[in-house]
Amino acid sequence: QAQLVESGGGLVQAGGSLRLSCAASGRTFSNHAMGWFRQAPGKEREYVASINWSGGLTYYTDSVKGRFTISRDNAKNTVYLQMNTLKPEDTAVYYCAAGQTSYSVANARLYDYWGQGTQVTVSS
Repeated sequence: QAQLVESGGGLVQAGGSLRLSCAASGRTFSNHAMGWFRQAPGKEREYVASINWSGGLTYYTDSVKGRFTISRDNAKNTVYLQMNTLKPEDTAVYYCAAGQTSYSVANARLYDYWGQGTQVTVSS
């Protein structure tokens, strides 16, 4: 059974950095786009970033552009989210997801597999 497991979350001060990892098991997602989403308390899940199957194309929501970097290592079946210059408003549970196709999209409905999430808390 396919499974995505996130790790790397934690508590960090504003201006700090964290690197999230998403390891896939049970099947390979090397031909699938991968995405990161987040959900803050009392808010809907929102798109953060995505990457196409090869890693050659990446997209970000405006609020994280220039601060976050998504990458992938298909040999390790792992996707990463490097988060720099973190802000308190980045506090959320972060989820990785595997897309239905090779192409990167922001619509959560086009992702089939989801991890359980990892908590990121940024203190001011």
